[in-house]
Formats: sequence, structure tokens, C-alpha cells
Amino acid sequence: MQAEISKFFDSVGSFFGGGDQIPWCDRDIIAGCEREVAEADTEERKNDSIMRLSWALVHSREPADVQRGIGMLDASLANASSPLQKREKIYLLAVGFYRSGDYSRSRQLLDQCLEVQPDWRQALTLKKTVEDKIAKDGVIGIGITATAVGLIAGGIAAALVRKK
Repeated sequence: MQAEISKFFDSVGSFFGGGDQIPWCDRDIIAGCEREVAEADTEERKNDSIMRLSWALVHSREPADVQRGIGMLDASLANASSPLQKREKIYLLAVGFYRSGDYSRSRQLLDQCLEVQPDWRQALTLKKTVEDKIAKDGVIGIGITATAVGLIAGGIAAALVRKK
């Protein structure tokens, strides 16, 4: 019984807390990646460094960093040298759009990743997280709407009672 109660409270807590498993990146790591890009001595190292910087940016807690990462990835997507690199960039774009709250765009990009590699666990996990977030937002929206309708109906009923 105690385990069931604990499980219930954990599920309620994760419902309201979000609880995704995507790592965060702090400002120090981003600064290190920016230095790495500036110090790259070959085109290959620069491209690798830019990819790491893009990863760090879309995993940042700062919305401006996430948007910057999305922009960098979007601009470099056409220059992907292999299907694997394109898949990685699309996945990072999906992370960025998830972090910025554009869940439908994130889901579209994840579907593209899964077309290339249907069993890619990382993309499958993020897709489930995105779909859970979309469902949760829908439930919260329905709850807010129902509350608003109830308040309006209650206000109308109270006004009618006062008139009589």
C-alpha cells in the first residue's frame, strides 16, 4: 500500500515537474566550445568544434543560447557531409525546438530522424518525451478551459439569482 501511494505521488510530481532526461549544459561548457571553435586550425576541426558548440547551445538553460544553436544547426544542415551527420543535426534541432517549447516541430524532426534509423533509441526517447509533453499540455489546457467555463456559468447563475 505504501509503495502504491509513493508511486502515485511520484507520478503526480513528474506530471507537474516535466522530468525529461535530456542533459543541461552550463555557460562554462559553452564558453569552452566557443574558444575551441576560435582556436581550430583546420576546417575539419572547426566543423567538429561547431558541432560540439551547437550541441552545447541547444542543451543550455538560456533561451537565447538555444535559439542561437537552432540557427547554427539550421544554417549548417545543407552542408551535412553524410546521412549520419544530417541525422545528428536534425536530432539536435529537435532538442532545440523541444527546449524552446515548439513540440510539434520537434516531433516532425524526430520523425525525420527515425526515417533514417527507426531503432535509434535516443530519438525514440525524445519523441516519447515530446508526445508526453504535448498530451500533458492538452490536459492542462482542457482543465483551464473547463475551469473558465465553470466560473462563467457560476457568474451567470449568481447574476440571475440576484435579479430575482
